[in-house]
This record gives sequence, structure tokens and C-alpha cells, in this order.
Amino acid sequence: MSAPDHIVALAQERMAARAAKDWARSDLLRDEIAAAGFEVVDIAAGFELREKERYPVFASPRDIRPIALGNAPIALTMIIDGFIDDAVATVKSVKAHSDVPIVLLVFGEPGALINQLDNQVKIICLSEKFGWGECANALLKNVQTRFIIIMDPSTRFTGDAITPTLELLTSESCSAAGWRGGLVNLDDQWRSVDDKGAGEVDVLFSYFFAMDRQAAIDAEGFNNRALYYRNADMEFSLRLRHAGATLIQLDLPLEQDRHHGYHDVDPEYRELQSKKNYDRILERFRDKEAILSPRR
Repeated sequence: MSAPDHIVALAQERMAARAAKDWARSDLLRDEIAAAGFEVVDIAAGFELREKERYPVFASPRDIRPIALGNAPIALTMIIDGFIDDAVATVKSVKAHSDVPIVLLVFGEPGALINQLDNQVKIICLSEKFGWGECANALLKNVQTRFIIIMDPSTRFTGDAITPTLELLTSESCSAAGWRGGLVNLDDQWRSVDDKGAGEVDVLFSYFFAMDRQAAIDAEGFNNRALYYRNADMEFSLRLRHAGATLIQLDLPLEQDRHHGYHDVDPEYRELQSKKNYDRILERFRDKEAILSPRR
């Protein structure tokens, strides 16, 4: 496939920038060419343009390689299992309010998400479906930013949720921040979480869960045995608390659309996997009140 004329023009402009030793301009043009689906290769006679793989496909989360995002301090990630049109709407809502890098881990074909590929959005596809915990850990391991956000595709931006989150995380007053969370209910033996609003919490939920990436890895990350997301984020939160981390719930300009991950999965599977995740929480953490945040 030959490159379109406007891509050739960009490559020529890049060659002129290199001749003028304007390396910053050259890099910007290379990135613009790459976002359009082409790789520019320097050769003795000038350059060649080659059609670029628009997104990698892996057989397993273990095969995913490090994802470099330049100097970005934070990246937003999503695990997408179907409902592509809703995911597209969510990506558009993020783009409307922030230039944060977005990494989408998609089961199967990306469909209309391919139209969102640009300098801000990267797509990684898995040819088969894997457990939520294992996929979340693959993102923790490979997204090369200091901070990372795990966000559910049902969560939509209504304003800039990144700036206040990043300000809090870089203040070093906490290792994790999120939009929804709460305090473990001690009266019912840790079987529920009470939302107390903004402030220090025991648990954050993965509707929008931002964290120091290395602190998350040091706390052992998510449980690879968690096939389903529900209660997996609660177990991970308690792992962070056990490692000495402070978790803060924030009021952020976000809203939730239909949560397909809960409402549109097989109820029997949902309840079984949720219970398995919760049983692990009770086994490891129940009665360890010293790891919890102050009651309020």
C-alpha cells in the first residue's frame, strides 16, 4: 500500500527538519506519521514509508511488552470486554477533557475503537479472554508511567479528572486515589463497604482507581486468581493498606453510564466469582483492623 500524499508531505517536512537539525520538530512529525498508521524509515536516498501495525495482538497478558509513553507522568487504562460502542463514547469523553495517554486492553477485535487511535490512544488486543486480575497486572507491569489509572469503560468524564488526581498523587500524601470507595463495615464482619465521601478510605473501586505504579507492584498487585473484577479491587486496596499505603477518595467530575460489567454478565457467574474474590479477602484480612484507615 502506498502512502497518501499528505503522509508523504509530512515525511518530506520531517526530512527538511532533520537537515536543519530541528530534532524536536522531526520527532513531532514522526509521531504524527505514526498516528496515521505509517512508519518512516531513514535511508541513504531519503526515506521510506511503510504501513505500520496499528495495534499489537497477543495470545496472553504474559506476552505483552513494555509500553513507553514518553515523559507522561500518568496514563489511563481500561480493560474492554465487548460493548465497543460504549467504550468509544468513554474514550471520547476522556479526550474532550484531558490529553492523558490512554491504553486500551481489548479482548478480541477493537472494532470502532480503531478510529480513536492517535497520539493519545494505544490499543493492545488479546486474542482470547483472560481474567481481570491478570490483565490489570499486565497493565501495571508494562505501562511505563509513574502513575497509572485503572478505569472501567462505564465511567465517563464530565470535566478534567486527571489534574486533581495527579496533584494529589505527586504531593506524596497518598499512594492511591479514586472516585468511589469507602470504609469496611466492621459490624457485618467486613462484608460491605460504606461510602463516606471524600477523604481517607480503606477501599477504592476500579470505576476510577489511580495509583503509584511501583507502590502497587510492591504490594503484589491484583490477585491473578480474580477472574472477575468485583471485589478484586477491594482485595487489592487492602493489599495496599497492608503495605502501609494511604488511599484517598476524591470528588471528581465523573459519571457512570450503564455498567455492563455488572448488569450484562451471567448472574450466576457474577455471583460465584464475586464470592470467590470475597472469600480470599475474609481469609487474609478479616479482623486485621490495624490496616484500616481511621473511622469517620
